[in-house]
Amino acid sequence: MYAVIETGGKQLKVEVGMSIFVEKLEVSADDIVTFDKILVVSNKTTKVGTPYVKDAKVTAKVEKQGKAKKIIIFKYKPKKGSTRRKQGHRQPYTKLIIETIEG
Repeated sequence: MYAVIETGGKQLKVEVGMSIFVEKLEVSADDIVTFDKILVVSNKTTKVGTPYVKDAKVTAKVEKQGKAKKIIIFKYKPKKGSTRRKQGHRQPYTKLIIETIEG
């Protein structure tokens, strides 16, 4: 059984017991999160929403909040001595474990 959920502007295919990384949610560790924006639910039959499946939901448990590895952004203009810029970024995330899929 699987479902396709929408969160953080992205679509993710999830199954029960799966751990996923999503954009940071304003919840604390060990909380339960419910997703209502379900695009597809499949068990014995497949239900496709227009755009969302009615009466379907996915519940997940928050494992931890964290930050991804740092990426370096380095911008420069060739043959110009003073236009160099180095910047780093760490994207915050929420790690979830999918518990149930209903629908």
